[in-house]
Amino acid sequence: MIYPRGGWRRAGTYVLHRLRRLPDHPHRIGRGVAAGVFVSFTPLFGLHFLSAAGCAWIIGGNLLAALLATFIGNPITFPFIAMLAVSIGRYILGLKGDLSPHRILGEFGHAGAEIGHNIRSIFGPERAHWGQLAEFFTQIYWPYVVGGVISGLVASVAAHYLTVPVIRAYHRRRTKIMAERIARVGNMQPRPPAPPSDSPSAPGSSDKGRGTQ
Repeated sequence: MIYPRGGWRRAGTYVLHRLRRLPDHPHRIGRGVAAGVFVSFTPLFGLHFLSAAGCAWIIGGNLLAALLATFIGNPITFPFIAMLAVSIGRYILGLKGDLSPHRILGEFGHAGAEIGHNIRSIFGPERAHWGQLAEFFTQIYWPYVVGGVISGLVASVAAHYLTVPVIRAYHRRRTKIMAERIARVGNMQPRPPAPPSDSPSAPGSSDKGRGTQ
């Protein structure tokens, strides 16, 4: 679930290969990549695919490119993304103190467990507790949203302008290779034999016939 079967390098190469081979306009692919990168900086865990597809649809990007670009958010990069987003958000909101990536991700785990407990309390004897969730929302989640939107916008714009020339160059190279392949196949095809000189279809044969009559 965490480590790809073929390794992270092979998984990243596969994603880049699929992006380059998408049959769409480079700017649409770039907008799709921008949508996927932007969503990866938000704390919408479990909804990244749907959010990326929605953002790509709104800005007219390629949906598959958006889904592939969410690969930016993975178990290796999430601690760094969370640290950057929460730090920016807390600074903008004027909150004191820095939080480590371990504590940020740990608080997300505790919040998920607390939500599950409160849902079970509706159908059982347990008592719901919302105090910890309120503090989590104020100290971590809302700063993550604010910082994630800002850093995600910057990263998505950069991803778009880096993606478009790469896709455009790949399409030009692929078109050139296909044209060379078609020309090579055409040169390999046998040419029809030339008609004999005494054939009626040979040039000048009709004039020669009229001259001898």
